[in-house]
Amino acid sequence: MTISNCTQQKAIAPEFWERRQFLTAAAASFASALAPAHLWAQEEEAPTFSFDMLTERMKDLAGHPYAAPEPVHGFLADLDYDAYQRIRFRPEQARWQEKGVTFRLHAFHPGWLFKEPVKINEVVGTSVHPMAFTTADFEYDDEELAQSIPPDAEMPGVAGFRLHAPLNRADIFDELIVFQGASYFRALGKGNSYGLSARGLAVNTGLPEGEEFPRFSEVWLHRPQPGEETVTVFAALDSPSVTGAYQFDITPGATTTVDVTARLFLRKDIKQLGIAPLTSMFLFNGADAGPFDDYRPAVHDSEALVLNTQAGETYFRHLNNPPRLASSYFGALSPRSFGLVQRNRDFEHYLDAQAHYERRPSLMIEPLGDWGKGAVRLVEIPSDLEVNDNIVAFWIPDQDTNAGDALEYTYRMHWGMSPQGAAPERLANVTRMRTGEGGVAGVQTDTGTRKFVIDFAGGLLDHLPENAQLEAVTSASNGEIVEAVLSPVNGRNEWRLVLEVRAEPDAIVELKAGISGYERTLSETWMYQWINA
Repeated sequence: MTISNCTQQKAIAPEFWERRQFLTAAAASFASALAPAHLWAQEEEAPTFSFDMLTERMKDLAGHPYAAPEPVHGFLADLDYDAYQRIRFRPEQARWQEKGVTFRLHAFHPGWLFKEPVKINEVVGTSVHPMAFTTADFEYDDEELAQSIPPDAEMPGVAGFRLHAPLNRADIFDELIVFQGASYFRALGKGNSYGLSARGLAVNTGLPEGEEFPRFSEVWLHRPQPGEETVTVFAALDSPSVTGAYQFDITPGATTTVDVTARLFLRKDIKQLGIAPLTSMFLFNGADAGPFDDYRPAVHDSEALVLNTQAGETYFRHLNNPPRLASSYFGALSPRSFGLVQRNRDFEHYLDAQAHYERRPSLMIEPLGDWGKGAVRLVEIPSDLEVNDNIVAFWIPDQDTNAGDALEYTYRMHWGMSPQGAAPERLANVTRMRTGEGGVAGVQTDTGTRKFVIDFAGGLLDHLPENAQLEAVTSASNGEIVEAVLSPVNGRNEWRLVLEVRAEPDAIVELKAGISGYERTLSETWMYQWINA
């Protein structure tokens, strides 16, 4: 069970297509690749648009049976990985190139894995105007393929879109945010390269009955005016179990923020509804390289899940590439924030001159309003390839989610190198973790234990003498902490906690540790799930 990162994973080409047959058929079949009707297709004139109007339409749609989207056909349906990768949007065709407009819009070509076209609309004032894209908007690097395609044929929709803005330099329009595939999207802060993704909604993720993937079926973009620093995107979400109306207010910056309003209408009972889901990749790091014989010391888009509670506690849960499907739950009452973070920004930590994992963004979710009681669920999926997204995290409300329910959630997403909430300032942070065979290093022993070494730095620890009387606060669920030793690291403003842990074979052990002293908490709480496989 692996969630694919569609922008990287290679697909198998259809074997029944010979190349010349494919190219010959392309021109003849393109005209038959008709667009599915969008939500206002039945109107004689384009109506005015508002988020409330979209909400009412999605509420009404939830009262009707789900209608699966009509996929593209003709040559669009038969594009393989290689052909699709040679199709590019022409930058000179970008929408919104008027002077003073801060954003540019590019589209993604339909086909390959993206066989369900998405309708794109522009909202000017309150009026809706469909945005048409044609083959003239795209560059076909394969000459034979390019010659076989009508020169200005209208697309039945697109696979998604991306927005560009002057993120790193005032004179360059950098990629800012991408929406492509189901309800997936990902954004960048200043200095970032693409890493983890977000989704509009998660339905029954990691459950035995199988996951459902709602999709954004139609999108409305509010045309930005010169000088505006925020762009607004509206989206219709649809699936067999739920419909939804979404609003995204996107503001680029050193930390890019996306304010999200999600209004959901349930067609069916849903066993597990995942709010603000995040998807990332973790293969290995210095804590435990596992079976990977790799020159790189770490390969991951995110290294930890962070949860900040209303009580001022911060939980830092190191990620893992487990031997089997694993899951952890972190209960909270309307948390201040949670997310997946990439704290280590040193090239030497990764040594990857192409992927540059040190540039991958952290993403923190800040609930707006009272989310009530619930839990953050972390799902970790075994993976042997770095092109697979194998980490999922989302909020599960502590309430039944039944057919006919109407729910609304608002939250702010922080994408960047060090977004708000990714690391507490007043508490010491976990700087590294290592694991290994228990016992005394360099001595052959058979203690039956596993050693965990956690280093803390920052906060008040930077100002305490080495003889300070501090206490390690530790716990182990389904295992035993045989020994816990806390001591300063000579010559560094760091304190090291060493745990020796024992557990039964195949036990799933939840570990927790932190530092306290002077009648106060001095560090964030380190957490880890150890499977004694």
